[in-house]
Amino acid sequence: MADPVSWFVVERGWQVVDRDGQEVGRVDEITGDENADIFDGLSVSGGFFSEPRYVPSEQVAEITDGRIELRLSRAEIEALPPFQEPKASIEVSSEKASLTDRAAAPFVDERDTPEPTSSWRRLVDRLLGR
Repeated sequence: MADPVSWFVVERGWQVVDRDGQEVGRVDEITGDENADIFDGLSVSGGFFSEPRYVPSEQVAEITDGRIELRLSRAEIEALPPFQEPKASIEVSSEKASLTDRAAAPFVDERDTPEPTSSWRRLVDRLLGR
């Protein structure tokens, strides 16, 4: 049995298995706050044409080098909601930003929610090794 590793070292493409040890997909994205060492969860892609699912960190049983084991069955994983890209928790603006950019900043619509990554985008990313 491999030694556990930190969520900090998890990379895109790592194997994700269900509680029975059967592969259910690959890591697509990791979410969390590295500065505060808070692991929020990850998105798991089951293939090129399947929508990535969001797995909260509470459902991660163990992380070892190259492999993440979940506390969920395959059916429970398939029932998880689609992954939504998280909003940035802070906005950093440069003091060198233009006057126009700084004046427009208060009028940015905070209700904008990012779209989930499309199947085509994931396919292109994988083909390009991103």
